Amino acid sequence: MRFLDLLSGAEIVAHSGNPEITGVSYDSRRVKPGDVFVAMRGELRDGNRFIDQAIRSGAVAIVTDAGRRPVDVAWAQVPHARRALAVISANFFGRPADRLALSGITGTNGKSTSAFLLESMLTAAGRESALVGTIEYHVAGKILPAPHTTPEALELHRLFSDALSGAASETVMEVSSHALAQGRTYGIRFDVAVFTNLTRDHLDYHHTMEEYFAAKKILFAGAGAQPPRVAVINAEDSHGRELAKFSKAQGSQVITYGLAQGDFHAAHLKITVRGTEFDLVGPDISVSMVSPLIGRVNAYNILAASAAGFARGCGPAAIAEGVRNLTRVPGRFERVDQGQPFTVVVDYAHTDDALRNLTSLAREIVKPAGGRVITLFGCGGDRDRTKRPLMGEAAGQGSDFVVLTSDNPRSEDPLAIILDARVGLERSAVRYQTEPDRRKAIYLALSAARSGDIVLLAGKGHESVQVVNGTSFPFEDKKVAAEVLRDLGYDGQNPVLGVKKPR
Repeated sequence: MRFLDLLSGAEIVAHSGNPEITGVSYDSRRVKPGDVFVAMRGELRDGNRFIDQAIRSGAVAIVTDAGRRPVDVAWAQVPHARRALAVISANFFGRPADRLALSGITGTNGKSTSAFLLESMLTAAGRESALVGTIEYHVAGKILPAPHTTPEALELHRLFSDALSGAASETVMEVSSHALAQGRTYGIRFDVAVFTNLTRDHLDYHHTMEEYFAAKKILFAGAGAQPPRVAVINAEDSHGRELAKFSKAQGSQVITYGLAQGDFHAAHLKITVRGTEFDLVGPDISVSMVSPLIGRVNAYNILAASAAGFARGCGPAAIAEGVRNLTRVPGRFERVDQGQPFTVVVDYAHTDDALRNLTSLAREIVKPAGGRVITLFGCGGDRDRTKRPLMGEAAGQGSDFVVLTSDNPRSEDPLAIILDARVGLERSAVRYQTEPDRRKAIYLALSAARSGDIVLLAGKGHESVQVVNGTSFPFEDKKVAAEVLRDLGYDGQNPVLGVKKPR
């Protein structure tokens, strides 16, 4: 493909040259002879500093958002390099997104579960689909690790291309606020866009809730493409109600949902320790829903996915079957069972709102038997510090005992992070203990549990590593909890008396 063909549709300030291009790269370390190198300004590094290195590695063309014009290679100056990368990537792979029906899901909480539910509904309806999200990617029959909720445009369009090769006609995506703000999905037309909710998160990046909401809104505005055909929006979220008005003005069909109000809502909601049941009521649809997923939060997720499935033409039977078939979502209220007489749950809850929802659900589960809620949590390093005391207070208010530990401290001192969260924890007056070593903390939480209690291991969910001092170490809450339970004498079948020391 020629350089100018690759730039078709991109915003260009100036350009020269038109060589044949054999590859695209935005990482100078991965440049191969014949590549175009897209030099982007990132959060930590400016790709323009590596233009010479890319040329030495064989790049025959440079796309840059800086004014410097390199010599001896083709060149294009653009106002926004990430948007240019999105257009270039789409062109390089033959615009695969144009041949897929894309459903994008955004919001603070519920994206992953809603995406898994919608994928399950599409499967029940006989569709081949791909999934791109926080937990993992499902493409062409393969489950791939997910480095980012929403990949950079080059990887994203490669995934779309692979999905088409695997005969997919649909793709379900979680679309993060970072990706929207940075332009990773620029130029992509979403057929259906879903908004779950908006609560405090990522303010280290977006700075204010207004900026955070503005980033989410981009999915419904259709940056570089037309707005979505259908906007599925939580009617019981204040930002959702504002977004519904905006989407109508954009010309999208708006479908709302909520437990008690909305085009899709729940009747006769019943939540038990075995799952969630309700009658889904919607436009020309009423169907009984039975899900192994537990809690009011998951009722919202089911409603969101059902409305999106309806928008994608799934019938009532396929929607109900898809809900029934999804038995678990990795790291989302996922149980760990070694035969112990108390419940152990791993969950991704990493905001104050998510912790409130999680502990509230746990309270509902243990209340009939008079059990206690024991919560382990930590806060991420190099992220919004202001949410740490809020998380501490939320965990304390919903629990009988809290173990405050490390999440992913990254480059920060784990003890400093714990001190930030402890401020809010102490406001709740709950009994608590601090332990920066997460493995030891899990031992403390599990060894404190007795029959009928529930232990919540919150924050990391599906994650398989812990990031300390910039280095990733293998660490998965579910595996560690199972190991600790075995150390405590539970062999998966019969509890054994006696307690062993933690590893």
